[in-house]
Amino acid sequence: MTGSYERTERPPRPSWEEYFMEIARVVATRSTCLRRQVGAVLVKNRQILATGYNGVPRGIVHCEERGCLRDELGIPSGERQELCRGLHAEQNAIIQAAYHGVAINGAEVYTTLRPCINCAKTLINAGVAAVYYCGEYPDALAMELFEEAGTQLIRMG
Repeated sequence: MTGSYERTERPPRPSWEEYFMEIARVVATRSTCLRRQVGAVLVKNRQILATGYNGVPRGIVHCEERGCLRDELGIPSGERQELCRGLHAEQNAIIQAAYHGVAINGAEVYTTLRPCINCAKTLINAGVAAVYYCGEYPDALAMELFEEAGTQLIRMG
């Protein structure tokens, strides 16, 4: 069998960090939050352990159907996180790992938004060693805790 094989130009291969962040972006598309869509991927030794996106707990009516409690109450971003029906992406990734019996101590998390104070405390106690993130979130205390705990924070473009 004869024939010609023409090699086509392909985009450059992404780094591991770019690869996992792109997966986090895809995970975020599952979010049912009306304010923002966030995705998180827990990774250890270049293996995905769990993923999570922001949204309400199992069996609860999604905000896209019910409406946003935070909007109804006029709560600005970065304040009063407890007044929300949903969980954050990082929380859901940790919960999924626990639900399936997957240890995450020493893992890294790739998240499309810098974690809030509640997620920072949870990630620190879960033993997550590094946080890769894209978007900013207005929570200076979270940054302070990560620094004090020695958790690496890496901002990606």
